[in-house]
Amino acid sequence: MATEVSRRRAWVIAARPQTLPAAAAPVIVGVGLALGAGTFAPLPAVAALVGAALIQIGTNFANDYYDAIQGADTDDREGFTRVVASGLIEPAEVKRAMWLTFAAAIGVGTYLVSVGGVPILVIGLASVAAGIAYTGGPYPLGYHGLGDVFVFVFFGLIAVAGTYYVQAAALVGETFPLWLPDGTVTLAAVVASLPVAALSTNILVVNNVRDREEDAETGKRTLAVRFGYRFSRVQYVGLLGLAYVTPFWFVATGDGLAPLLPLSTLPLAAGVTRTVLTETSGDALNPALESTGKLLAAYAIAFAVGLAV
Repeated sequence: MATEVSRRRAWVIAARPQTLPAAAAPVIVGVGLALGAGTFAPLPAVAALVGAALIQIGTNFANDYYDAIQGADTDDREGFTRVVASGLIEPAEVKRAMWLTFAAAIGVGTYLVSVGGVPILVIGLASVAAGIAYTGGPYPLGYHGLGDVFVFVFFGLIAVAGTYYVQAAALVGETFPLWLPDGTVTLAAVVASLPVAALSTNILVVNNVRDREEDAETGKRTLAVRFGYRFSRVQYVGLLGLAYVTPFWFVATGDGLAPLLPLSTLPLAAGVTRTVLTETSGDALNPALESTGKLLAAYAIAFAVGLAV
């Protein structure tokens, strides 16, 4: 029984549930925006949430597997446990789980494709491909300083706008559209994606600051490795600024003061920022990493409520 429990725990570690706010946040904001615009559709919203979670978990499996086989995870690692590098689960098993999880995401995406047509087909396949290419393939994005762009685009811009799109497209009722039906992707959806993109990227920034020394030794050229701690700290603060300025756009365009609800999360943001600006150790930055995830979740909920009302 003890072995069974430890193995179950190992798979939980591999799935990294603490990263799931990055999957849920864009869907939450996309649903809030749809509620406010009168385009909410429950089934596409739920499918988007499940699909996003599966892509996130599949990406986590891919990172665990590829980082281990490429030697990026060493005994000096200060981050959370990686199951392949630590020998908890065999590499082949994690690789199989990665493919099965992505296959499940594609299965869920089949329904979304029937609603959203070619745009969702392209987005879905690109998301899966990018999840693998983040640490795998001939040119791993995360190893060449492109991880931040990947997260900003796929876990921010595309995820929020895509969630809004599938709901709006469901109400249009066009079967397998070849392009975006009128009114299904709005400027508001793109703007609303910016805070989610910024805060999701900040999770990666904290991760890269924590791992900078190890990444430099193993040849992983993240932005923190390329440009140093100061650059990453400025990046973190700049992305926070983007997140907290964006709600004022909705106020300026006549949506009232409710979109300013995310400002209530500023105390949490300030506390995490102090740590990021002064610390480099895993002991300090692992809690900061989790707190940035909590900040993303709290911001997304507050923003969604503000957009909905």
